[in-house]
Amino acid sequence: MDPVGLQLGNKNLWSCLVRLLTKDPEWLNAKMKFFLPNTDLDSRNETLDPEQRVILQLNKLHVQGSDTWQSFIHCVCMQLEVPLDLEVLLLSTFGYDDGFTSQLGAEGKSQPESQLHHGLKRPHQSCGSSPRRKQCKKQQLELAKKYLQLLRTSAQQRYRSQIPGSGQPHAFHQVYVPPILRRATASLDTPEGAIMGDVKVEDGADVSISDLFNTRVNKGPRVTVLLGKAGMGKTTLAHRLCQKWAEGHLNCFQALFLFEFRQLNLITRFLTPSELLFDLYLSPESDHDTVFQYLEKNADQVLLIFDGLDEALQPMGPDGPGPVLTLFSHLCNGTLLPGCRVMATSRPGKLPACLPAEAAMVHMLGFDGPRVEEYVNHFFSAQPSREGALVELQTNGRLRSLCAVPALCQVACLCLHHLLPDHAPGQSVALLPNMTQLYMQMVLALSPPGHLPTSSLLDLGEVALRGLETGKVIFYAKDIAPPLIAFGATHSLLTSFCVCTGPGHQQTGYAFTHLSLQEFLAALHLMASPKVNKDTLTQYVTLHSRWVQRTKARLGLSDHLPTFLAGLASCTCRPFLSHLAQGNEDCVGAKQAAVVQVLKKLATRKLTGPKVVELCHCVDETQEPELASLTAQSLPYQLPFHNFPLTCTDLATLTNILEHREAPIHLDFDGCPLEPHCPEALVGCGQIENLSFKSRKCGDAFAEALSRSLPTMGRLQMLGLAGSKITARGISHLVKALPLCPQLKEVSFRDNQLSDQVVLNIVEVLPHLPRLRKLDLSSNSICVSTLLCLARVAVTCPTVRMLQAREADLIFLLSPPTETTAELQRAPDLQESDGQRKGAQSRSLTLRLQKCQLQVHDAEALIALLQEGPHLEEVDLSGNQLEDEGCRLMAEAASQLHIARKLDLSNNGLSVAGVHCVLRAVSACWTLAELHISLQHKTVIFMFAQEPEEQKGPQERAAFLDSLMLQMPSELPLSSRRMRLTHCGLQEKHLEQLCKALGGSCHLGHLHLDFSGNALGDEGAARLAQLLPGLGALQSLNLSENGLSLDAVLGLVRCFSTLQWLFRLDISFESQHILLRGDKTSRDMWATGSLPDFPAAAKFLGFRQRCIPRSLCLSECPLEPPSLTRLCATLKDCPGPLELQLSCEFLSDQSLETLLDCLPQLPQLSLLQLSQTGLSPKSPFLLANTLSLCPRVKKVDLRSLHHATLHFRSNEEEEGVCCGFTGCSLSQEHVESLCWLLSKCKDLSQVDLSANLLGDSGLRCLLECLPQVPISGLLDLSHNSISQESALYLLETLPSCPRVREASVNLGSEQSFRIHFSREDQAGKTLRLSECSFRPEHVSRLATGLSKSLQLTELTLTQCCLGQKQLAILLSLVGRPAGLFSLRDSTRHTEKLSFPTLEACALGFKKKRKKERKKVSEDTELRTKIN
Repeated sequence: MDPVGLQLGNKNLWSCLVRLLTKDPEWLNAKMKFFLPNTDLDSRNETLDPEQRVILQLNKLHVQGSDTWQSFIHCVCMQLEVPLDLEVLLLSTFGYDDGFTSQLGAEGKSQPESQLHHGLKRPHQSCGSSPRRKQCKKQQLELAKKYLQLLRTSAQQRYRSQIPGSGQPHAFHQVYVPPILRRATASLDTPEGAIMGDVKVEDGADVSISDLFNTRVNKGPRVTVLLGKAGMGKTTLAHRLCQKWAEGHLNCFQALFLFEFRQLNLITRFLTPSELLFDLYLSPESDHDTVFQYLEKNADQVLLIFDGLDEALQPMGPDGPGPVLTLFSHLCNGTLLPGCRVMATSRPGKLPACLPAEAAMVHMLGFDGPRVEEYVNHFFSAQPSREGALVELQTNGRLRSLCAVPALCQVACLCLHHLLPDHAPGQSVALLPNMTQLYMQMVLALSPPGHLPTSSLLDLGEVALRGLETGKVIFYAKDIAPPLIAFGATHSLLTSFCVCTGPGHQQTGYAFTHLSLQEFLAALHLMASPKVNKDTLTQYVTLHSRWVQRTKARLGLSDHLPTFLAGLASCTCRPFLSHLAQGNEDCVGAKQAAVVQVLKKLATRKLTGPKVVELCHCVDETQEPELASLTAQSLPYQLPFHNFPLTCTDLATLTNILEHREAPIHLDFDGCPLEPHCPEALVGCGQIENLSFKSRKCGDAFAEALSRSLPTMGRLQMLGLAGSKITARGISHLVKALPLCPQLKEVSFRDNQLSDQVVLNIVEVLPHLPRLRKLDLSSNSICVSTLLCLARVAVTCPTVRMLQAREADLIFLLSPPTETTAELQRAPDLQESDGQRKGAQSRSLTLRLQKCQLQVHDAEALIALLQEGPHLEEVDLSGNQLEDEGCRLMAEAASQLHIARKLDLSNNGLSVAGVHCVLRAVSACWTLAELHISLQHKTVIFMFAQEPEEQKGPQERAAFLDSLMLQMPSELPLSSRRMRLTHCGLQEKHLEQLCKALGGSCHLGHLHLDFSGNALGDEGAARLAQLLPGLGALQSLNLSENGLSLDAVLGLVRCFSTLQWLFRLDISFESQHILLRGDKTSRDMWATGSLPDFPAAAKFLGFRQRCIPRSLCLSECPLEPPSLTRLCATLKDCPGPLELQLSCEFLSDQSLETLLDCLPQLPQLSLLQLSQTGLSPKSPFLLANTLSLCPRVKKVDLRSLHHATLHFRSNEEEEGVCCGFTGCSLSQEHVESLCWLLSKCKDLSQVDLSANLLGDSGLRCLLECLPQVPISGLLDLSHNSISQESALYLLETLPSCPRVREASVNLGSEQSFRIHFSREDQAGKTLRLSECSFRPEHVSRLATGLSKSLQLTELTLTQCCLGQKQLAILLSLVGRPAGLFSLRDSTRHTEKLSFPTLEACALGFKKKRKKERKKVSEDTELRTKIN
């Protein structure tokens, strides 16, 4: 009996246990590896007696503590065939805490804290504290080699053949098929690159395990980051590298160390590199410093692998990142152990910023079809069920898509291994429809036949859920009950490993075999445990976005938990869950309904792309058609997916959901890393209308897979594949597939770096896509010769209506013919011939080749090509290198190319000399409507009109001209062309050649000529004035911004007499705006004299010359007397009628007087206008004097001393002069002078002096002078600040003004004062006084005035404040001779005058009075007739 047996106190029980385990030593070795991961199964023990070896192993297990020993005893009872009586004794004695005697506990406590089990090397306490011993290089090398051999031996023992669990195939632990690895090319120097890894993945560049490390680079930090989603095999690959190194395959590395961040996260203190390597991995037997120096010296042959970088905790507090991450950062950047190779694995997401920008990024993309088949072949090797498993995968598309994830592929094979012997072929479709039921079948397969340990599963699920909630993936014996550890070990649900947190601190840790398994078990607990109600359950049904926030320290652990909950909500899972819930089917059903209800609410919300994918996974797992239909119909019409990785499984799930949708949908994948075989998941998805991919990861393999899917999408109308790495091989597959998609309307291959030949191959499909409207080939770097070939395609293809090429842009726009469906299904050659025939008749092509480096010889080839083609809507060759010769060739060919709208030759290096050539070249082009050339702005644009109609016969033209007589001048038709030569630096020396070149264009129609912005100067303006008659009739001439002086500007006025077409000259001197314009309604056939001698035409031309005046508008110009004298002298020869409009800041009295003195010399002048021109207070008198000096003036109007207008009469017009000086600040002192000047006018019909400052005194003076002024119409004195005094004086003055017919005064708000005159003396006068507010003292003056104004026959008083008493007094004081007199008082007051009162007032008259009685209301009238 060994000491442990004695301590246990039961000799027979111990002996029975030893004998039982001696029968199955391999099982015991497997359990030793599970409970003591770092145990060295020393080969020396093989020489011992089997019982002695078992006793030694039991001793090692026993010293680990009660938790380990109890878990081991439970495994013995669960997995081995133990007699019932022995099992009871073992569990009752060793299976609980009291199985350890107090004596054993005391002895255990007496053991040293750092005591390790036999077979483990004792780590040194401090690598840096041991003294450095002097050794020769040979001894140092021997120590290093000894440690390296120890390192390799330890790895070999670790990866020695593993023992399969109960019911598991041997290949379950042995199969390894490397997943697809794709190397990325961009760096992580941007935050986006760190988040997404990198989207610039070279498709087709598969990376093998040996190619992961480029040993040719020997300088700087060398870091590789392996990115892959959960289940892709990152951890498996890391251990595979260790195994391959242990087997001697990675000879480039002398040492390899593997660390897991889930264990490193437990370390809270800062580590040195030596502590990391020796304390946490494997310690040398002696002289740690010497070994570390060797490793440091040969760091380029050292590989450090860090698994689970996404699990690295990043507190990022005031002290910076955590200790382990700090050490990892120094290793990556070469600060520590410079030159070593570092490899890290991580899920895509936010990565630490410590990764260097030049880190190599490798993506793990899981399995494609061949790899899945290879894995199944290895898994079922030498088994009869291998063929059946392959058949099941081929027939079950959903299962095949799930197997794209290596972890799920392993689970699927395990399930098939369990299901195939007992089920008929094809049952996997029903038993393995989704991921949830895949895991459910795995649990059933790992359980004993016919027995499902429900309580253990739920308890283990509770541990899993608690770990997910706390972010815990490593558990210790204290976290899990020993029976659960035994259950997890028995059913391969848990793995064990040694956790070393520092020198002398080691313990066994446990974790679920995969994170997704932990999530599945947690979901089982939530759905089946009575401890969880449905309200708590629904809190876990959420959608996790795959966009990792920048502030988020690490990825979450419960990514698949909502998916598993949704899968368990399926009706298919209800029996399984009910069994776990011990028959409580109602509770399970309620929970399932609650999960489905939450998913329905989520389906109706507006979600981001990542959450849409998560929702589709959840809905697809439920297998609920109604929920799938609701989700599909709720998806938006435009469904974008931007910047997050997607797998083939994701797209397959999305396709499954879209099958329940009726409306079309647009899918846009922008910046999403996609696996090469992803498009295969879209096969048969008829709901997709627009499909767009933009990712550097898409390459030839992706294009090949896409080509197989495209013909199956019956509603696809738009296909976009941009920013990819497709080569000629990938395009060839797509070119073959595109004709099989006749419904396509838009195709885009932007930014794919396609070669010239590939682009030409693509455009060959244009005739085979009858409904195509747009083909985008931009950003593909083609040469000029290829561009000309594409132009030929545009010319010859009957459906192309536009080819647009500008730098990187290259776009075809097409107009599909409106054929019927039957016509579209005819033979392609017949379609092509019919389309060409119809296109030749009606097609119009727009060709834009901008900034394409075209030269002269290219222009020649292009002209020859376009002459054979259809009518052209627009040709744009701007931004090329045609220069003068190329521009001339294009201008000459313009009339032959049938361009309907525009020819653009801008920015082609045209010079001043080339301008003459271009003008001569287009002189014979009938359809040219406008030519704009600006050398400064590099503009050369030709605008064309429609083809002119054929000439009409003589009788039709005569009838047409006669019909023009019935139209107003503004309604007459016009025809003109514009020649704009602006900002070309033209000088006087260029004008003669220009005019010769323009001479050929003048006979083609009215010409608008624009020379603005040049450098003509005074000499050029004078020379141009001489050349203008030779150009014929122009419609306008713009000479703005040519640096002309005032003399040159005034010299242009002579053009009125030399140019018959000139009708208006607008000059703004300061802004240098000079525009000569003709009659807007004139036509070329009249102005050029080509009009035949028809009576109607002659009558019409005479009408135009008489009615349309010529106009000179001169503004912003200093109008001094000499300039005005010269201007008027120049205008003498101008044919009339003439309108002169002048404007300046201020016009002096001398200048005004000079201008007015010249008026008699301009008999053709019809209008003189001074607008926005400041005039002095003397100007009214100067203008009034003009009335007598110039008898032709019929109206003078001066307003506010800023606007003056003089109208002149012709001989045929009636006489009569109107004069107005409003707002001119005229006061009393000006009245006499003004009246004296007005008195010299013999026929003054109207005078307007309103809005001045006359006041009562000025008005009194004016009324005194009024008899001298021969006015015969209206005198307006309104708004002159007058009072009742002026009204009374007007009444008193009436006797002295016999020609006054009527006067009206309103002193209210209207402030009017108007006197109407007649040419002859008037016998009866009318006076109307309104709102005069007379006071009692004014009544006597009113009576006196009425008594003296015997001609006054009617007086109207309106609101003059005269009551009944005042009216009675007024009537009593009036003394008038016999005759008819009417006094009318219009008041708003309601008081009435009684008849007795009026009768008493009437007694004041001396003659017999006749009384009349009337009703008095608001208007009370007294008419008294004296016979």
